[in-house]
Amino acid sequence: MSETRTSIRAEFPGLLLRPWFVVTLACLIYSLAVVAMNNGDPLALVTIGTRFSENLSVESGGTEGYDGQFVYYIANDLSTAARFIRQGDDVPAYRFQRILLPALAIVFSLGQASLIPWALLIINLIALAAGTALLENLLRRYKVNRWYALGYGFALGTFGAARLSLPEPLCYALVLGAIVLAKREKWLMSAALFALAVLAKETALLFVAGYGLYLLSQKQWRTMILFGLIAATPFALWQIILRWKFGAFGVGSGGALATSFEVIPFGGILRILIGAGITYEASVLPFGNLPFIHTQTAFIPGLLVIFLIFLLLLTPFVIFPTLWALRESWKAFRSRAITPTIGLLFANAAIMLFVPFSTYREPLGILRFVVGLQIAILVYAAEKRSGRTLLNSTIYAYTVLLILAWDFSTPR
Repeated sequence: MSETRTSIRAEFPGLLLRPWFVVTLACLIYSLAVVAMNNGDPLALVTIGTRFSENLSVESGGTEGYDGQFVYYIANDLSTAARFIRQGDDVPAYRFQRILLPALAIVFSLGQASLIPWALLIINLIALAAGTALLENLLRRYKVNRWYALGYGFALGTFGAARLSLPEPLCYALVLGAIVLAKREKWLMSAALFALAVLAKETALLFVAGYGLYLLSQKQWRTMILFGLIAATPFALWQIILRWKFGAFGVGSGGALATSFEVIPFGGILRILIGAGITYEASVLPFGNLPFIHTQTAFIPGLLVIFLIFLLLLTPFVIFPTLWALRESWKAFRSRAITPTIGLLFANAAIMLFVPFSTYREPLGILRFVVGLQIAILVYAAEKRSGRTLLNSTIYAYTVLLILAWDFSTPR
């Protein structure tokens, strides 16, 4: 018996004092506190706006809500969800393409509408725990400190997304599982997890592209083709179904007020300075009317000040990591030292140059989008055993403060 206990301790050291447990417990407590603050209503977790639920325009006092409401509508009733999405001028195909989370919520809730918000929370808590634990596993394999995983676990794009009933925790838990399998060269099993991740959120395709680039550089043609087919075919078939059902492909269509991908590098940031169609909600953050979500559209005086505020947010979390990752990728390409982690780093950094203005103008949106780059940097830095880069990556944990500002600054 004593030998068994020793073996368990060796395999699971400090099980309850590990990043995945700390992050998951904190998210559970925080989410329950949000429900309590809203008179025990679990619908607070999905942030429903009356613009969509009651077809009440902003001019008439309607509220915007946030993207978790679309997951809820789809999980609640597949046949009526499109109507709610359309009446708020959003795009059903775009929302339905992220089908995995609402599909799981239908299963977890046993078809009971009242249980859907709780099902979404449970799924995302499991995904948050799994994703953080998988990242810990990768860090340990590279012989670096597991606690660097806190930067991922407490990021707004994971911790905040779990509280807001968004698909990122599920998507990136599957991505991290696929990375672990790819590291063991179990390419087909990795591709299968990527296929699920892409159905959770299409940004997982960037990781598929990153591995495809690596396999191409190694001339592993057969593996590359099989990997790509397994990872992308379910998503492609789902897009065809969406096109037949809604008359549009989900990928590339965007939601309400979406703009196209930029041509000029960091054009989405430069357009903030121009002030084209900036949307904002008063007092969302402690320092005033920072553009945050699509609540109302206006020309804001002092655009330069707003632009500088955005730069304070974007520089440490988006701009600098992107430029650093591109520099590291260029160095590897120039020396022809392309590894799987370089492929992931390049794919996730290159896309940041062309992210639409509609994503950059919304801090929560861009911090959700950047999670892929954050993971790529963490895995690359762990492989290189770059303590400085790993330490710098923990800065993403501070973005959790934005979800606190979201919940406590303005009553909803």
